[in-house]
Amino acid sequence: MAKYEMYRQQVVETAQLLTRKGYLMATGGNLSLRVLGETAMAITPSNYDYMKMVPEDVCILDFDLNVIEGKRKPSVEAGMHVGIYQARSDVNAIVHTHQVYASTLAVLKKSIPALFDEQARFLGRSVEVIPYAPSGTSMLRNVIAKHVKTHNNAYLMQSHGALCFGHDLERAAHNVEILEKCSLAYLLALCTNQKINKIPLAVREIAFAKLRKDQKKVENGNSELGGE
Repeated sequence: MAKYEMYRQQVVETAQLLTRKGYLMATGGNLSLRVLGETAMAITPSNYDYMKMVPEDVCILDFDLNVIEGKRKPSVEAGMHVGIYQARSDVNAIVHTHQVYASTLAVLKKSIPALFDEQARFLGRSVEVIPYAPSGTSMLRNVIAKHVKTHNNAYLMQSHGALCFGHDLERAAHNVEILEKCSLAYLLALCTNQKINKIPLAVREIAFAKLRKDQKKVENGNSELGGE
């Protein structure tokens, strides 16, 4: 158990932080952390109160969804998480939420263009909408794995919620907050019926290039990433 204790502890701490901030509600959503050096991950259990969760409740699974450690049933979205890790070697942490403003855009099937420098730097060129597929199915796993190859770090899941990635859980959690800020700003801007201004294309590409540079460092095993 000690081998995976650090991963389990990080999952619990991040889940409870996001719950206190209102991004995770009840038992909705899930999050995971790649086990470095193994084809395995730590992931939240299914249908369990985040604020009651302790490290022993977190499930350790291999990428064939076999249980390595843990007595609770893992999240029904475990297959989706594996699909993302296999498609994106730069991603070490995944947070799936039903956060309100991002979910509103997901229901509207409306992607978010590059509105802010910070958004392009940490989330990517845009926040795209991934087509709907039923929760907990291989269909969802396959459609997600296909669409996340654009190397953005945030996506909307049609009629479902949001996905945010990071090289660690702290970064993924920060990206959840950036996404909600962008979602609310975009929704309010849409309500005005005024022209919505995006950042200049050249600025977007410079910011995205910095994000890709960081991602490539993670792919190459270097965790010393640049800041804002």
